[in-house]
Amino acid sequence: MTRTAPRSAMIWAALGTVYIVWGSTYLAIRVVVDSGIPPFLGMGIRFLIAGLLLLGILLLFSRRPRVEGSRPIWRISAREFRATAVMGVLLLVLGNGVVAIAEQTVPSGLTALIIGAIPLWFVLLRVLAGERPGSLTWLGVLVGLGGLTVISLSRGGIDGVETWGVLLLFCATVSWAFGSFISPRLGLPRNGFAAATYEMLAAGVILVTISVITGEASGLDVGAVPARGWIALAYLVVLGSLLGFTAYVYALAHAPLSLVGTYAYVNPVVAVLLGWAILAEPVTSIVVVGGAFLVGGVALVMTSERTARPTPEDDEEPPPGQADLASERTG
Repeated sequence: MTRTAPRSAMIWAALGTVYIVWGSTYLAIRVVVDSGIPPFLGMGIRFLIAGLLLLGILLLFSRRPRVEGSRPIWRISAREFRATAVMGVLLLVLGNGVVAIAEQTVPSGLTALIIGAIPLWFVLLRVLAGERPGSLTWLGVLVGLGGLTVISLSRGGIDGVETWGVLLLFCATVSWAFGSFISPRLGLPRNGFAAATYEMLAAGVILVTISVITGEASGLDVGAVPARGWIALAYLVVLGSLLGFTAYVYALAHAPLSLVGTYAYVNPVVAVLLGWAILAEPVTSIVVVGGAFLVGGVALVMTSERTARPTPEDDEEPPPGQADLASERTG
């Protein structure tokens, strides 16, 4: 048997993990906030624990022999630390933290669909920066934004969804897209695990601090939180932030970026199905039709962008920031 088959199996296992795990994080966040865990506090605990666990792994690997003169992978410069802190704020505080607040009123499946529009906003940011996307990319943006408009203005046709929750999700998507857009210019650590570690730690500290200052943390009644709330939080730490990110990094290192980027439009579909199957979230005709246009538009954008800019390095690990269009995240 050749080495191609095992490697191919590992790649698809990694992609499958990203598809399912990251698609399920929206459901887990919904369970956390529905269980009485304050949103900012819950997400802060999530990223603090995940960041500390990742830091422990980095310290463990730093004990291995390394090339003379090279620094341990956990050690980063002041500039790199500032960059990771900025990314932590944009992606995790204003991204995941705000999503958790929004999910107090917006179902997880509808949340995932709205968040799935990130690549569309990213294209628009590129346009503002002077780039000129191709016609197929523009078609994808128009189709995707059309679907986004349908599900947003109608709030998915789902009773109980508040307008403020939808607006917060728009803020989160713009923050994610902007963070991904500027990431190549910030000087992030080249090691993806090191970057994610300090992003999580910075975001965790900030989220917990905000929760304490605003008085949100005082609303936590530990004894009143059901077991499913703690299980969902542990799921977000271990699977969403650790396993999901590890699988994503492996896929980036061994698969074409065009294939890895498919998670951007697979995750929302997975999230809608899981929300319907596990939490009995309604899947209205508006969600189906509007979601189909949104996901189809994102898929068209991703496909046309990769086709329009083929590179010899497409089968290699991209440098920091090259995965921006796929909306870099840490689960």
